[in-house]
Amino acid sequence: MKKERRTVVYDDELRVEAYCFEGIAQPFPNHFHEYYVIGFVEEGERCLSCKNQEYVIKRGDIVLFNPGDNHACAQSDEGALNYRGFNITKEVMLDLAGEVTGRRELPGFSKNVIRDQEAACYFRPLHEMVMKGSREFGKEESLLLLLSMLIQQYGQPFESCIPECPGEIEKACAFMEGHYMERIYLDQICRCAGLSKSTLLRAFTRYKGVTPYSYLENIRIGRAKKLLEQGVSPMEAALETGFSDQSHFTNYFSRFIGLAPGVYREIFLDRGAGEMSHGE
Repeated sequence: MKKERRTVVYDDELRVEAYCFEGIAQPFPNHFHEYYVIGFVEEGERCLSCKNQEYVIKRGDIVLFNPGDNHACAQSDEGALNYRGFNITKEVMLDLAGEVTGRRELPGFSKNVIRDQEAACYFRPLHEMVMKGSREFGKEESLLLLLSMLIQQYGQPFESCIPECPGEIEKACAFMEGHYMERIYLDQICRCAGLSKSTLLRAFTRYKGVTPYSYLENIRIGRAKKLLEQGVSPMEAALETGFSDQSHFTNYFSRFIGLAPGVYREIFLDRGAGEMSHGE
């Protein structure tokens, strides 16, 4: 089997994270991100579950995940996955949407899997420019053209992509988002939401697509990513985001992000060193 190769870069000009995974056999369990994901399958076939829908994604497919879209995938053939992607934060997407639509409103993608040759023609050269560190304005132009096409063809108001959640589930989410740094017990969440344990588990999974514990761990991973990007050590990031120990943090981070915390942190340390050298 082809040796795994994972490359991630952060583009300061576009303010997006780009990555290239080759020869990947690792399954990714059910999770979500707090940012947008635009990805392209180059090789391999995978079973993708997203928002309670099942897909078979293969070469040439583009995946579109809105912030909060729960998804999981595993290889469905004997090969491995070659995949390119962009991660775009809500803040950056607001600015980009303002540029291409004239309105600073978050878009929501109506489809999670598309096969669109025009979009693929924009995506591939843009991704290669970012991975190679191009400083030409064609890079920004390609990103705006890609998003303009995607929003026009598949966009809708972001709010319409968010499932309606009863007040009890919103209270549970707010509690976890406010206390993710602490050790949280299921009893505490239930008291906050005013639900029994069994009712909470059923209702939460129905409305959010993940269990309460998975939701909490996703929140912690999202916060940990930001700390690592600021140069915080993996050990300190684990402690500051409520993980019981660094081993648990490393295993969980690697399962969901595809990179070890230390490797992810190095991307941003190298970027900072490069900026300092350039400034000198």
